[in-house]
Amino acid sequence: MNLLLQTTHSNLKAQIAVTGSKSETNRLLLLKALFPSITLANTSNSDDSEVMQKALGSQVIAKSQESIVDSQEIDIHHAGTAMRFLTAYFATQAGREVVLTGSRRMQERPIKVLVEALQQLGAIITYEKEVGYAPIRIKGKKITVSKVTMAANVSSQYISALLLIAPKLENGLELTLEGEITSVPYIKMTLALLNDLNIQTSFIGNTIRVFPKHIVAAKEMVVESDWSSASYFFSLVALADQATISLTSYKENSLQGDSALVEIYKQMGVETHFAENIITLTKQQNFSFTDVNFELNNTPDIAQTIVVTCLGLGIGCHLTGLHTLKIKETDRLDALRIELTKLGATIAVTNDSLTLTASPSINHNVKIATYNDHRMAMAFAPLALKVPIIIEDADVVSKSYPDFWDDLKTIGVKILEQN
Repeated sequence: MNLLLQTTHSNLKAQIAVTGSKSETNRLLLLKALFPSITLANTSNSDDSEVMQKALGSQVIAKSQESIVDSQEIDIHHAGTAMRFLTAYFATQAGREVVLTGSRRMQERPIKVLVEALQQLGAIITYEKEVGYAPIRIKGKKITVSKVTMAANVSSQYISALLLIAPKLENGLELTLEGEITSVPYIKMTLALLNDLNIQTSFIGNTIRVFPKHIVAAKEMVVESDWSSASYFFSLVALADQATISLTSYKENSLQGDSALVEIYKQMGVETHFAENIITLTKQQNFSFTDVNFELNNTPDIAQTIVVTCLGLGIGCHLTGLHTLKIKETDRLDALRIELTKLGATIAVTNDSLTLTASPSINHNVKIATYNDHRMAMAFAPLALKVPIIIEDADVVSKSYPDFWDDLKTIGVKILEQN
């Protein structure tokens, strides 16, 4: 499905209920599988979370039939978070054997660092095809080893996967990270969710400890709305002539690293006001725009949104800390270079940085390829406030934000389906 996006005005006013955080939801779904006394509210309706829930639910079916499924295949499609979290989860499920696989792109995304860490703990995991990549065969077992070492500059999802299963390990977990740690806010989010369940943790220097806890008290865990999804509305407000957009449900002291949007977009003319778990974004009038520089080591998922905003504002930017973008749903740095160049931008990328040169004009009616990447579709959509733009394979947004196009219509963007 290709969509033509355009607007007849640039004065935006709306209140949007954004889906629950995919990051929090997937962590809590795994914790609920380990601790059934937990109940969840405001969970994400994303494809990734539905895939995660279905995979975890398959074990309930197997148990209810009082039989062990022999080498059950579980396909997580494009869901990278689910691949990492479920690899750790199924490694601990004694008597259960699964083959975890995914889309062609998922089979190109590395899993070796996590597999080797789990093998240090005694897990039984083998590769079905190429070493280091899915599909992988996991034979669940009781894990008693409690110490493991891992490189620190890898995806934080590898680290969180280990931390989430840690309280159910007989002796807990002591994880030593070697080097500079990437995406610290996501690690802290995982630890904070464990702490909310009265699971004891510590994070001192490069050593993280999670203490064993085999039963937790009944508790409802309410998922905060997704800050990554909010980024597209920050972009819309920045690019509008006038705008006031309210988003629910958000916390001022959020666990999500992408809440850094508040300070980042302040430098691009967007004011954020918090009141009763609602954030209201307002366009500052007569704001003086200048080129910006951001280090995004802790928040790489918002890089696409930021660079597109800068293009729309006619300013340059230099973004660093982007090394994990090359192993996402696509090589996001290369994808940005290709699509921004179509729009007339001058852009340079390295393995971990991106530099956009300020440009006064944007090409009209450009077709933006999305590369099976939800964030490519949503990050480029706000440019409709400046020029008509075509988003190819627009239904890819269902991976994290299925209601995105409907919400965009709510704020006044005209959307026409094309062949």
